Amino acid sequence: MIDVSAAIDDDIVARRVLPAIVKIRELMGCGIPAALEEFERRYVRLRAERGDEFTVPPGEYGRGIYT
Repeated sequence: MIDVSAAIDDDIVARRVLPAIVKIRELMGCGIPAALEEFERRYVRLRAERGDEFTVPPGEYGRGIYT
C-alpha cells in the first residue's frame, strides 16, 4: 500500500506542486485554499528536515508556479 503522506512529501521535494496539491485535497477532503495552506506547512517542514534533497533554492522553488 502506498503511504499517501510520504508520496505528498516526495512530490513537494521534487517540485511536483500540482500533484502534491491534488493528493493533499484527496487526503484531507478539502478545497484549494486549505490544500495550499497544508502544502506550505509541509514545504516549510521539509525544507528544515530534508533541505539537501531539494533541487532548487527556496527563492527559486515557486518561480513559474501560479495559484
